[in-house]
Amino acid sequence: MSPFSHTKTLFHLPRNVVYLDGNSLGPMPLAARQHVATMMRNEWGEQIIKGWNDAGWMSLSTQIGDRIAPLIGAEPGQVIMGDTLSIKVHQALAAALALNPGRKVILSDCGNFPSDLYIAQGLIKTLDREHTLKTVAPEDVSHYIDDQVAVLMLTEVDYRTGRKHDMKALTATAHAHGVITLWDLAHSVGALPVNLAGSNVDFAVGCTYKYLNGGPGAPAFIYVCPRYVNKIHPTLSGWLGHAAPFDFELDYRAARGIERLRVGTPPVIALKCLEPALDIWDLVTIEQVRKQSIALCELFIREVEARCPGLTLNSPRNAQERGSQVSFCFEEGYGVIQAMAERGVIGDFRAPDNMRFGFAPLYIDEHDVMTAATHLEEVISNRLWDQPKYKTRATVT
Repeated sequence: MSPFSHTKTLFHLPRNVVYLDGNSLGPMPLAARQHVATMMRNEWGEQIIKGWNDAGWMSLSTQIGDRIAPLIGAEPGQVIMGDTLSIKVHQALAAALALNPGRKVILSDCGNFPSDLYIAQGLIKTLDREHTLKTVAPEDVSHYIDDQVAVLMLTEVDYRTGRKHDMKALTATAHAHGVITLWDLAHSVGALPVNLAGSNVDFAVGCTYKYLNGGPGAPAFIYVCPRYVNKIHPTLSGWLGHAAPFDFELDYRAARGIERLRVGTPPVIALKCLEPALDIWDLVTIEQVRKQSIALCELFIREVEARCPGLTLNSPRNAQERGSQVSFCFEEGYGVIQAMAERGVIGDFRAPDNMRFGFAPLYIDEHDVMTAATHLEEVISNRLWDQPKYKTRATVT
């Protein structure tokens, strides 16, 4: 029996819902509710502040980082949890620029998640050292890596199309030109195999609320390769990144290793919520997940193209060149997604015309794919999207 027949039973999935939006927010593991309730009752409730020592709260950021490490090809002690993905991008980019002080170009692509670009733009203004951000077409990135570039900052899997960069090849090209690499794994971790060590990556960041199912606002992680981790000087030099936080020294002194990338107090409840999700990940290998993900995506593409010839595939046709999502373009895509959601099939929309569907084998199977394709055909063929109630944009699309 497939391990995914079992893992699907470990999630709370609303009745009569096909959930194809796990690339935006994963569903709740059933065990999370009790796990967090137990923590709140027995640890926060009974131990109060003693929980920092007696319940091990202070070490949670490291412990859970060590559990995520195998999913991204890192070793224990190389990943730390905490804060938001935007903060981790800021930390990594600032540190990377400091390692290449004679260069002024940050190279990215126009398919990068806008938040990463906003962070870069804000950091450039703050530093005020004549840095520039250059964005190019995703397929042209390698042609723009040269001796003027300080940092190559990319998201491995494009959030709109699912297009996947060749991390190892681009990192090798970057290093040949003396460029530091920073990879955002938001749409990679839990979706496909990642090998940071094998790809010789310098910095990586990622979130845990998508394919890892850590819950809304779940904390982010950061990785720094061993050759740099004790050389960097965090610009966000927070209390818990200090070598001895409870000595209360007035001057910052960085901790050893990845601990120096801590900033604020660990989000204990959020980290506890992530633990049951990672327990599910212990039941499968990322290679099993990737194989099944490709099969589900391929099935969906075949069915949709056969049933809805007016839609345009906006994801790479070659499965090896995309992540675990499929996007189709349609001018009235927002309305289609709303009509689908009312029928119990949940995907999402990304401007200007991308209908995006994520395939997470932990809780999605072939029957879900066929159900989704059938509803999409009915919505398109019968123009069910063409109603005023489906055309008013919500705050979150």
